[in-house]
This record gives sequence, structure tokens and C-alpha cells, in this order.
Amino acid sequence: MLVRDCMTRHPIVAPPTMLAAEAQHLMHESDIRHLPVVGDGKRLLGLLDRLSFALDPGALPSLDMWEIARHLSRLSVIDVMTPAERVATISPDRSVERAARRMTEQKLSCLPVVEGGVVVGLLTKADLLNAFQVLMELPAEGVRVTMRMPDRPGEFAKLTAVLGRQAWSVMAIGAYPTPRREGFYDAVVKICGISMDEARAVLSQVQGQEVVDIRDAW
Repeated sequence: MLVRDCMTRHPIVAPPTMLAAEAQHLMHESDIRHLPVVGDGKRLLGLLDRLSFALDPGALPSLDMWEIARHLSRLSVIDVMTPAERVATISPDRSVERAARRMTEQKLSCLPVVEGGVVVGLLTKADLLNAFQVLMELPAEGVRVTMRMPDRPGEFAKLTAVLGRQAWSVMAIGAYPTPRREGFYDAVVKICGISMDEARAVLSQVQGQEVVDIRDAW
């Protein structure tokens, strides 16, 4: 799955001249946490998040409440946004795992999706979580089986050969290194149209592998 497949298309955006108070109201009313700031042709100029509207505590002691109110009312989006040169972005043709890694490593909550300098989407943590659900067919009913196998050539082929002989409807397969057990992999298989007992009876016969978890996929 690529970024373009799971990003939020046509995100709500703001011009740099919009008042900061209006942008904050827009974000609240639209229930969004990020607001790209764009110029002509939807070129990225900056990014707003909910922290963008926090006041600098160092500036408060010298202002009374009326001055603070006047100061806030005059602020525009361009005064509070993170400028584009400090905003991490991603191309729509990158993989979702690459995007997830970048967001994790840089502790980012979103990535504006930019193509040729133009904002074409927005990728958030929620978008990535939804993509993970789609990849693993979470919304569909079925049986979820975790198979533990040695990390060596031919093991995955043994599993898929058994699945193929059963003519089962396999909805999703994913694999990852077994936590705290070096040299092994866990493969998660989602199957529909069978019972847990049927899945266990067949998959427990895969030589050299172990059924470590089986449950309703829903």
C-alpha cells in the first residue's frame, strides 16, 4: 500500500492571511488537528497544529489582559505556523511503512503529502492505523491464526502450500520477527469461512511450525 492509497485527500487548508483565531475555530469546528497553510496553486507554505496557538509564556508578564487580547486578535496564520522549510513532507508514491517509520523516528503526528511542491493530501497517525486495519482485514469476519516458524528459507512456503491445498479464502497474511525469541518469525493469517477448530486441526500439522494463537478475527 502506498501513501496515496490511504492519505486524506483534499484536506482542509488555510491561506497565510487568515486570522489565527479563525484558523483555530476552523480546526475546532472541523475536528481536525492539522491544517496545512498554502499559497497560490496550493503550494505548501507551512503547517498549523493545536500547539501553534499556544502563547509564549515569556511574553505574558509585560502585557495586561487587554493587550493580550489585542495581540491575539491581530495574529495571522503566517505568524503562528511552522514554516514549510521546517515541515517534514512525503511523496504520494512512498510506501506506508516508509511513512510510518519516518513519523515514528521524527515523532511526527502527520505528514503533508506533497507532489511537485503542491499539497495533494495529508497523512496522519489515524490514516496509518486505518491502513493497518485494511491490510489485515480487521473489518471482516473470520479466523485469525498466528503461526510460529523458524527464520529459515522454505518455512513460509510450507505454510502457504498447506493453505493452498485447503482452498480456503485467505483474507490477509502478515509476518514479523517473534518478540523476545531470536531466530523465529510469527505469521498472522486471516481466513474466512471456517471454524477455529478446522483451522487448528489443519495448521497444527505444518511440520516444524506451531500454532501459538487462534481467535475470532472480528
